[in-house]
Amino acid sequence: MLDIILLNLPILLCVLIGMALLIVEMFLPGFGVPGISGIALLFVGVFMTWMNAGPLAALGLFVMIVALTAIALTLVLRSTSRGALSTSSLVLREQSNPSYATNSDLNVLVGKTGSTLTPLRPAGMADIEGVRINVVSEGDFIPKGKGVSIDRIEGSRVIVKSV
Repeated sequence: MLDIILLNLPILLCVLIGMALLIVEMFLPGFGVPGISGIALLFVGVFMTWMNAGPLAALGLFVMIVALTAIALTLVLRSTSRGALSTSSLVLREQSNPSYATNSDLNVLVGKTGSTLTPLRPAGMADIEGVRINVVSEGDFIPKGKGVSIDRIEGSRVIVKSV
């Protein structure tokens, strides 16, 4: 038994390493080096089986490799849709509570007051009723901590004046 394993050890290593590289390529698609190397090792394993044991054994090994690859691909696809990969940070999801405000949201702040968080030269940050907003002064320098009120909104620009 040990003799058979030692005689077929190169074939066994080629097939195992080839399958492992194919599975790595399934989880980390990209350049293709693991996938191409895995396929090459699998073909070397089938060819060595053909040379050592004949065409019927090589055909059996080929069918087994195709079946194992199909099973591995099924498991990888299931994992990406339902398993640990579906909740990973690699998959972008839509946020239900965005941390930004659109222009239509800012229209309700016209006339509200707050204070500057940074000096306005003329652009900077202001805290208007607990909301951090990028604002622009009407051209004047306004120091940090000074009271401002929202004068108007022009497109995406929030224009403030000193209070």
